[in-house]
Amino acid sequence: MRILQLDPQSIALRARASSTSAPSLNESLLRGMLGFTLVSVAGFAPWALAGRWLQHHLGEVGLYAVCLLVFLGLSGPALHRLLIGPGSLARFSALFACGFSLYAAAWTSAWMLLGGHAGSLLGLGTGTALLAATLAFTFGVRSQWAAIFALLFTLNSGGYFLGGLLANHLPGISGKLLWGLCYGLGFGAGLGSAFFVCQSKARSLLNSAVSPHASGK
Repeated sequence: MRILQLDPQSIALRARASSTSAPSLNESLLRGMLGFTLVSVAGFAPWALAGRWLQHHLGEVGLYAVCLLVFLGLSGPALHRLLIGPGSLARFSALFACGFSLYAAAWTSAWMLLGGHAGSLLGLGTGTALLAATLAFTFGVRSQWAAIFALLFTLNSGGYFLGGLLANHLPGISGKLLWGLCYGLGFGAGLGSAFFVCQSKARSLLNSAVSPHASGK
């Protein structure tokens, strides 16, 4: 996906030309968690508020498709600042639409095939692997795929299963929205840390370009 120009050199060139600073790890985590939590609660809302109606009229796949559209529509405005440099909204939206659609397709297929915890775990694993591969390939950091996958899978799964556990003790709309909140916090933390890792080479290029001026040379 060279068209997005998210390789380390391209990111560094854009950021240097616009004097854009790179977000720290803490900033990336906070942006990811806050942004994706808002997106996730909104994405769970069709299921929580109108799940039966949507499933009756559109089927189970149609219900998931509606939720996916909410995720895709809101993620760009909420999370694009995870990318370093100008033009982040369009680039993030395109990248996330590709990666998260693969993730959602894998999760939905596994859930419909197996159901329960087994289906969820298989879906989270295969979906996260596809999302991590999309990020690693697009950012030109394929050697870091395993690290990206580990971050996303651990934090995403933690939020997902914690949310499911809490939702079982709080049935109805409130429980479903609480699940969305926990999922958003976990997956958001994973996205924040993953995007930080994906842009580590670009950050190094920026630092090496700035350091001579900072030292007075």
